[in-house]
Amino acid sequence: MKYARFILICVAVVFLGYVLFFANQDGDENSAENINREQAAKGSFETKTDEQGQVSVKVTPQILTDSTQWKFDVVFDTHSVDLNQDPVQIAILADDRGNEYQPTAWEGPGPGGHHRAGVLIFNPIKPSPRYIELKIRNLGGVIERSFRWSL
Repeated sequence: MKYARFILICVAVVFLGYVLFFANQDGDENSAENINREQAAKGSFETKTDEQGQVSVKVTPQILTDSTQWKFDVVFDTHSVDLNQDPVQIAILADDRGNEYQPTAWEGPGPGGHHRAGVLIFNPIKPSPRYIELKIRNLGGVIERSFRWSL
């Protein structure tokens, strides 16, 4: 009888260990996907920087959920050329299916100067793609800059 209790406790510990081990395995397989979904929900994506040519560009997605607008914080910096380009004209958002989308608005200062920061706004892409890529074309002597995030 005293061995029966010991055996029952051992079986329970082994079963609990088995359950925890395999529950953790499933979580590891989907962890990158879960992190990306959490980022999308929180609006916390990595800032990407491109320092090619005469202009440095930093982009941070602000909102990439099922909202009415997708927003990207964009910072242009240079010490050698004027920033006269309209961000709405030089930016494109591409998805994993090869579709390209024009921005709907730029909320920030107008053309000129050496430092500009603002928000580039797009209509949301539906259905949600696996990834998106913001492309900035013909800025500071660089044909195309690319910033990509998984969703």
